[in-house]
Amino acid sequence: MELKRVSVTVADPKGPEAARLLAELSAELGARYEDDGAGAFVPEDATVPRSAFLIARVEDRAVGSGALVPHDPAQPHIAEIKRMYVTVDERGKGVSTEVLRQLEARARSFGYAAVRLETGILQPEAIHLYVKAGYTRIAKYGKHAQNPLSACFQKTLG
Repeated sequence: MELKRVSVTVADPKGPEAARLLAELSAELGARYEDDGAGAFVPEDATVPRSAFLIARVEDRAVGSGALVPHDPAQPHIAEIKRMYVTVDERGKGVSTEVLRQLEARARSFGYAAVRLETGILQPEAIHLYVKAGYTRIAKYGKHAQNPLSACFQKTLG
């Protein structure tokens, strides 16, 4: 792993780097799930209080991203991680682990007690990342509840 090469910073979720990374993710997911791959992420969701959009860079090149957003107003202690992505050429080098670590650190700093996320069952590498990072599978929630291709996870923050 070459984590020393990775820097993760807060970025504008509507900026050109974010748009490129989100489009790449949507294209990849679309190919796996035979749909548009866009999901329900709205960049503005990552601009509200207690949210963030992060971009990972290697040698000043944007190679990964992830968003942290409030999960549900009725559950203000839970955040949701969305749109985690790393470019194909940087996978397996610790970038996703660092983005996830930074999202969790932000969640703690915002006062969240736990983070949730949804991923697809056709993304075994994502599921492996989350389980390795201490996430446990939970009942599917919200719009994912009836989706047979969804898998939901949660991690309590210490």
